[in-house]
Amino acid sequence: MKLWGGRFTKETDQMVYQFNASIDFDKRLYKQDIEGSIAHVTMLAKQGILTEPERDSIILGLKSILTDIENGSLTIDQTYEDIHSFVESHLIERIGDTGKKLHTGRSRNDQVALDMKLYTRDEITELDLLLKDLLSQLLSIMEANLTTYMPGFTHLQKAQPITLAHHFGAYFEMFKRDRQRLSDIYKRLNLCPLGSGALAGTTYSLDREYTAELLHFTGATLNSMDSVSDRDYLIELLSACSTIMMHLSRFSEEIIIWNSNEYRFVELDDAYSTGSSIMPQKKNPDIAELVRGKTGRVYGALMALLTTMKGIPLAYNKDMQEDKEQTFDAIDTTKNCILLFTGMVSTMKFNNTIMEASAQNGFTNATDAADYLVNHGVPFRDAHGIIGQLVLYCIEKNSSLDQLSLEEYQAVSPVFQSDIYEAISLKTCVEKRLTKGAPSPEAMKEIIALGYNYLNGN
Repeated sequence: MKLWGGRFTKETDQMVYQFNASIDFDKRLYKQDIEGSIAHVTMLAKQGILTEPERDSIILGLKSILTDIENGSLTIDQTYEDIHSFVESHLIERIGDTGKKLHTGRSRNDQVALDMKLYTRDEITELDLLLKDLLSQLLSIMEANLTTYMPGFTHLQKAQPITLAHHFGAYFEMFKRDRQRLSDIYKRLNLCPLGSGALAGTTYSLDREYTAELLHFTGATLNSMDSVSDRDYLIELLSACSTIMMHLSRFSEEIIIWNSNEYRFVELDDAYSTGSSIMPQKKNPDIAELVRGKTGRVYGALMALLTTMKGIPLAYNKDMQEDKEQTFDAIDTTKNCILLFTGMVSTMKFNNTIMEASAQNGFTNATDAADYLVNHGVPFRDAHGIIGQLVLYCIEKNSSLDQLSLEEYQAVSPVFQSDIYEAISLKTCVEKRLTKGAPSPEAMKEIIALGYNYLNGN
């Protein structure tokens, strides 16, 4: 069934019809389409445009269609051009001519704009819950690893000693910002476009604010042309999904490195690893690699929609049908990646001894050794040079700063005393970094408490 055709004298070419149809992908909007239609006819009856019996008959018919779709007794097929024609056709079939009044005072343009906004709201809520669960898992790991020492890196070179709690705390902040972005997008999109018509509103006395209230929007959109042609919220959501995936990809890259034989910082659970068809010793971090790989897929959806929208004049154009497939795929991909990544991280085992040894043997305490000299009156630039000489000496000797004798220290500078060893121990290096956001257990306890307050909504 088509919702148009009176002006046409011949049938659409079948290939053109199939090219034009969107039922293959917009069928996933059936719930939102029916929800919007129920609100629409409720408003029409309130305004006296439909009678109450007409309203009740249409709503009963719509609810029966929803029930039958969900229990599998009604299948959405390619006989129909889109989900709107599918629902309306089955409604007329079930309740007769009253069903033909469903579309009074609206266009497919404002109808699909509404469906996509309702769908996007639902998906933002699901994405937010998945991120909240990931943040909860990260907090648990942080709380359990306040004194798990490891090297912090810059340029992939060992830099200064930190803790696993501190490292994971960085990702906690990233995913927290991702939730904040989703919240902002939800607030901006939460205006109802229904009642905008094709582009110029309608002559029917609609109560758009009432429709918005029924559908839990904060209000109605303020320009009917913008209402039917706005896809900014989808671009924003795809941008937010791209940022989420970028964060997941960075984290995955580190886990892949940490899981290598050279690092052995972590061991992935068997449930989140795969083997090789030819090399029996292999345990591959495939989930982390796929998350990293699928990031490009989500980026592609964002670029595709930006490219689609960049040349479209007001108001609605058929190009905008291209907003759906890529958006659906990007959201599905992001949700699956968050879910699998959360499972992988929560079951991962940490090799604390190896991480600590890596920090100890990588001169991560060199800055603290220089600070020791500064605290004993040596100018920082001189202290920097002295420690540089000691590091070079250790490299030639295949040793570390912790392993040098006091005589070796004093051969370079007489300022060194026996308390140098305590000053450059990993424990001291970490614990004396007490500023907010630093890796000391005291500082991290405060951050973790704030994290729990955040997740609990305080």
